[in-house]
Amino acid sequence: MCIRSLIRYTGLAVIVVATASCGDVIRSSRSPVQLVVTSMVAGSDNSGTLLSDVISAPECVPATDPVTTCPTVLNDFASASLAAIMKDVTVSPTTNNQVTITSYHVEYARADGRNRPGVDVPYPFDAAVTATIPGGSSGAVGFEIVRHTAKLDPPLVQLSNGNGGVNNPNIISTITRVTFFGTDLVGNDVSATGSIAVNFGDFGDSK
Repeated sequence: MCIRSLIRYTGLAVIVVATASCGDVIRSSRSPVQLVVTSMVAGSDNSGTLLSDVISAPECVPATDPVTTCPTVLNDFASASLAAIMKDVTVSPTTNNQVTITSYHVEYARADGRNRPGVDVPYPFDAAVTATIPGGSSGAVGFEIVRHTAKLDPPLVQLSNGNGGVNNPNIISTITRVTFFGTDLVGNDVSATGSIAVNFGDFGDSK
């Protein structure tokens, strides 16, 4: 009887462990919806390439005579179009499949492989953003792609020559990767990455 009881309880323990393991797998399973970056644009002209001016020189306010400029550093913004696509195309999306974006990560890379943050490219950064994409649909997310503080640190600060009349000819061209993070309505983690060209330089200001 003792042996039979031991076998019975051992079998029960195995079932309990297996059930617990299945529960963990279910809770950590991938979302049935896939987040995709369908496009990314930046700048006032919504271009696929951002010319990030390391120093701007708008007219001073109030304007003087003759008009002088007031050099300043500005951040840059971009917009990404995101889609929440069902992995199983035969399944219709429900409210459980909507995705809420909560944060994003930006990192810069040069084509020549010189990618030391603070030396060759600006430091990567993380930031918060909130947007909800319905399952089976798409939406736009606006976000900061270049922080103004990055233009005050190497290597971008060296691109500004400090002379408003002559532009520095040096340009740092990067492929900028942006990864968005979020969850579907039941808590499954989702993410998607898109890329856009960002060229840093002292481009001057059009009149």
